[in-house]
Amino acid sequence: MTTLAEDAKELLTLGTATLYEASGLDCFLDPAFRPAWDGAQLVGRAVPVTAQIGDNLALHHGIEAAGAGDVLVVDAGGAPFGYWGEVMAVAAQARGITGLVIDGGVRDTQQLASLEFPAFSTAISIRGTIKNWPGTVGRPITLRGRVIRRGDVVVADRDGIVVFPADEYDRVLAASRARAAKEESYLDRLRSGETTLDVYEFRHLGVPDEAR
Repeated sequence: MTTLAEDAKELLTLGTATLYEASGLDCFLDPAFRPAWDGAQLVGRAVPVTAQIGDNLALHHGIEAAGAGDVLVVDAGGAPFGYWGEVMAVAAQARGITGLVIDGGVRDTQQLASLEFPAFSTAISIRGTIKNWPGTVGRPITLRGRVIRRGDVVVADRDGIVVFPADEYDRVLAASRARAAKEESYLDRLRSGETTLDVYEFRHLGVPDEAR
């Protein structure tokens, strides 16, 4: 049995759209989450963090609590503050943390790109933060309607983010491989000139009025 780290390249090749569709789960995060720099992508296990609006102390505790292969998934209330930047990314990389997903803002996007530290956020902001509330680390959070638990599998790319329970991992990976293989056969048929209506067997669904 392979590990998540060993499968990371394959998961990113499959992509979040295929993982989501093959999973049969309601596992996508709100599309408001976007990569802080072009090309950012990540695979890891979730460490949920709750931060107070405008306060990033909880994220510092999250860095200390997380380890190699983990992704910090942070509920910061969606507020556009610069909760995370270059200094924290360097600290996270030193611990083997593979990335950040935050409902809130990040800054230093050029430096994050240079470090190749993947960050997905709902805002880019230079607005400063305070450090008063230590928050929660490791407890389940609800991120824009999606419950995130410690150890959940997180995959993010330019199309979106999926998060699903670790005990679903083997099934989701197998289903995604099967879906990708099926889609490749469809592409071969389309390249040979068949239409999407025939490849996907949509004709029985009806004919447009203007064609009757």
